[in-house]
Amino acid sequence: MPETSEGRVAVYIDFDNIVISRFAQVHKGKGGGERLNRIDAATIANDADLAQRLREATVDIGAILDFATSFGSVVISRAYADWSAAVNASYRQQLINRAVDLVQLFPTSGQKNGADIRLAIDAVEDLFRLPDITHVVIVAGDSDYIALAQRSKRLGRRVIGIGVAGSTSESLAAACDEFADYDTLIEPEDEPEEEPKPILTEVPVVKSPAAKKAPAAKKAQAAPDPKRAAGRLLRKALQLVATKEDTDWVLSTSVKNQMLRIDPTFSEKALGHKTFSDFVKEYNSVVERDDTTSIRKLRLRA
Repeated sequence: MPETSEGRVAVYIDFDNIVISRFAQVHKGKGGGERLNRIDAATIANDADLAQRLREATVDIGAILDFATSFGSVVISRAYADWSAAVNASYRQQLINRAVDLVQLFPTSGQKNGADIRLAIDAVEDLFRLPDITHVVIVAGDSDYIALAQRSKRLGRRVIGIGVAGSTSESLAAACDEFADYDTLIEPEDEPEEEPKPILTEVPVVKSPAAKKAPAAKKAQAAPDPKRAAGRLLRKALQLVATKEDTDWVLSTSVKNQMLRIDPTFSEKALGHKTFSDFVKEYNSVVERDDTTSIRKLRLRA
């Protein structure tokens, strides 16, 4: 396998598994999680309690993908599910915005959609086809993926597993080089980067020309503040690098590289700063700087 200057990561998400596991974790003892992929949009639209429970169990895909970038550049990211199911469909735009390939799997018998077989075959094929892949991230908790983890390690790749506490096979966790609980990837105060849109049946409405202008104005008001978003990105990147390197002070260049892995559109110049150091100075309330040497370092303020 050719040597690379930084990690090249392949991410495989058993989407039904992670969504159902999260729902079961949040709503312990209430049941119904195993039937999520059979609920249609009309049922959700007419059941306020169910819609609320789904919102409470929303999976933050951004947190998972951000964590994956801490191992290097994500060169493959795929999510496997029946995307015609209403619950899964509500995540489609969030996944597409993060350049995740959506692999459609229709159930062939009962609830089984064969995601584990398809995901494992694709992953092994990718490892032989792309010898420069250094890390394999498996987002699932099913013991069926033990063989994939073992084969990936045998082929010289480092395997990282991500699953939901309480729904993850201990054997799968043991088969990985590293395993992270989903809860450790998100902060309690954080919201998903883009919550799934409400699942409602479409009702055509005829609007007057004047009324058509209202949504545009509302959308403009809801536009995120670029500087606030950049501050959150800086904080997230610094946390990931510090955790990965197991140290408080980290290189400024490492932080910027991590920011670009999470959001390739980031540019300090677009925010009015000549250099990355000038950009960091604007966030003194969040970040401490060590400028005593030519090698600039950063850390989060307590």
